[in-house]
Amino acid sequence: MDTVLGIIGGSGVYDIEGLEGASWTPVDSPWGSPSDQVLIGTLDGIKMCFLPRHGRGHKLSPSTINYRANIDVLKRIGVTDVISVSACGSFRDEMAPGDFVMVDQFIDRTFAREKSFFGTGCVAHVSVAHPTCPRLSAACAQAARAEGVTVHDRGTYLAMEGPQFSTLAESKLYREVWGCDVIGMTNMPEAKLAREAELCYASVAMITDYDSWHPDHGEVDVTSIIATLMGNADKARGMVRRLPGLLGGIRAPCPHGCDRALDHAILTQPPARDPALVAKLDAVAGRMLG
Repeated sequence: MDTVLGIIGGSGVYDIEGLEGASWTPVDSPWGSPSDQVLIGTLDGIKMCFLPRHGRGHKLSPSTINYRANIDVLKRIGVTDVISVSACGSFRDEMAPGDFVMVDQFIDRTFAREKSFFGTGCVAHVSVAHPTCPRLSAACAQAARAEGVTVHDRGTYLAMEGPQFSTLAESKLYREVWGCDVIGMTNMPEAKLAREAELCYASVAMITDYDSWHPDHGEVDVTSIIATLMGNADKARGMVRRLPGLLGGIRAPCPHGCDRALDHAILTQPPARDPALVAKLDAVAGRMLG
């Protein structure tokens, strides 16, 4: 199988420079409209597909993003590996604005989003005990370090609904009681859906601020966030440019089983499956249902 990289760009990352033969391409999904067209091109001989999570111009809030459509269109056009880049707040002094964190765990506090491709008529339960792909995360860490970024190899991401930032009491709870490292609004249910779609998924949290817990920084200052955001976006583009050389063009099966997550997950027996839902799952679960 050929490697096909999918990049989901968060706040500040609305395009990828340097792609050869790149064009914005509309991709239809049975799950509704994705955030935008997909920028498809090649980089160092490897196909790359870029999707701005909030749409060009940042038109979508975290709660109104169609996460199912976004993951579906990437799977539909052949993506094998998804790298999510997103702006986050930090709960740790040592995880400073400008640093990148390779997220390896999540606590999902979102509540207003569709979180699964499966449901009545085709029930499935995938494991998200380890929700990101260590192989892909390691490549992102190596690429980011080569760009001069301070990288933290693991961290727990608190996914909040938003769009407001945390209260001081919430920030202290997430940091002191729950032990979270970073906070954001967009990686859930994105990571869960990527696992259902049997896609390797890495989450690169680009720190912009210290949330509201920090005694020396006070409440989140949007002006400061935007300034850090722009610098992080340049670093993220540099990281992405290095990934083809690290991952290579030929993709072996994932050693962690991300691309076989549905092997024993679908419980609904064939006679009881809803044909309409099965039809919508053609890209996501076609390996098992086709």
